[in-house]
Amino acid sequence: MRFMVMVKATKDSEAGALPSEELLTAMGKYNEELAKAGIMLAGEGLQPSSKGARVRFSGTKRTVVDGPFAETKELVAGYWLWKVESLEEAIEWVKRCPNPMPGPSEIEIRQVFEAEDFGEQFTPELKEQAERTYKQVSGNK
Repeated sequence: MRFMVMVKATKDSEAGALPSEELLTAMGKYNEELAKAGIMLAGEGLQPSSKGARVRFSGTKRTVVDGPFAETKELVAGYWLWKVESLEEAIEWVKRCPNPMPGPSEIEIRQVFEAEDFGEQFTPELKEQAERTYKQVSGNK
């Protein structure tokens, strides 16, 4: 099972406050533990929403909205992609994480869809296309 583990943004992270050397050291150690356990597939911190944009869809119309975005609780400041056996295992790993922000913070865990989750709608042709795309992006040509 794969899970997206998202560090929620705070007022400080949205203001562009950078983590302390102490926090960077602690997070680096934690990321090493995840990597050694074979769990971490990817992970990065994200710039504040003031440096981003959203594209809103309405039928064929596209509208671009530049950041910053008002609702901090809806924003993500960083993420990991993990491969673990269960949600419970992901929760246990998150509990071991250093607090990613100077004050109160929150980490959200969401399971990633796998091909078999889509049922019959995911035709053999669509599965083949997805496998080709995965090979391209992962460098396994």
